[in-house]
Amino acid sequence: MKKILIFGNSGSGKSTLAKHLSLKEDLAHLDLDTIAWLPTNPPQRKKFTDSKNEIDRFIDTHSRWVIEGCYTDLLELALDSVTDIIFMNLSTQDCIANAKQRPWEAHKYTSKEAQDANLAMLIEWISQYTKRNDTFSHLAHNSFFQNYSGVKHMIMSNSDSSKLFQ
Repeated sequence: MKKILIFGNSGSGKSTLAKHLSLKEDLAHLDLDTIAWLPTNPPQRKKFTDSKNEIDRFIDTHSRWVIEGCYTDLLELALDSVTDIIFMNLSTQDCIANAKQRPWEAHKYTSKEAQDANLAMLIEWISQYTKRNDTFSHLAHNSFFQNYSGVKHMIMSNSDSSKLFQ
């Protein structure tokens, strides 16, 4: 039974790969963005225990799944159940280019215009990936990847992503 974690910078292709795998492998798909935040403006993280309960419920409900996101603290909650991890370790430039071409994410934004209104903030966030030391950072993702002893893959380019699970 496939149980996959996908993580990396914003714009690295996590959602695209997760959707592809979900369809190809018949996996339930959980985007951690949908359980990590309260519906407030400005956004605020949910209580960790609330997000944990939603992850536990998802894992208990599905025997085959893919979970994707940039939240190392939340990814760690699923680590005991996982069969594979995938680190989307694209360059900052590739992540920014991907973000500029991102299709409308209807589960996150009320319109494509609302999504695009956040693009400048997203590009700034992406550009800080290697400078931060939080749960969303390259440092945290690389440590998570290096410390995992099971089946793992590192994707370094958009073309690598398409080759991995053809």
